[in-house]
Amino acid sequence: MLQGLTGWHFLVILLVILLLFGAAKLPALAKSLGQSARVFKGEIKEMKKDDAADDATAPSTSADPQLGTTVLGDSSSRPNGTDSPQR
Repeated sequence: MLQGLTGWHFLVILLVILLLFGAAKLPALAKSLGQSARVFKGEIKEMKKDDAADDATAPSTSADPQLGTTVLGDSSSRPNGTDSPQR
């Protein structure tokens, strides 16, 4: 995508940015961009830490997935083979 760009292209882009924002505003712009990137990185790290903590505290259901499940309308679960409970 950027294979055709040379050093001159980047110099022209830098000159256009300098003209648009002015030399005085560039340091403030770079500072706010750096702070935003730092906050974003911290939030991503926090989300990964929360996900790891959730995975560690989640109960494991892989031992017996059928344990405690009831299928309504399943006549094979009734002793007499009907959908109605025995009386």
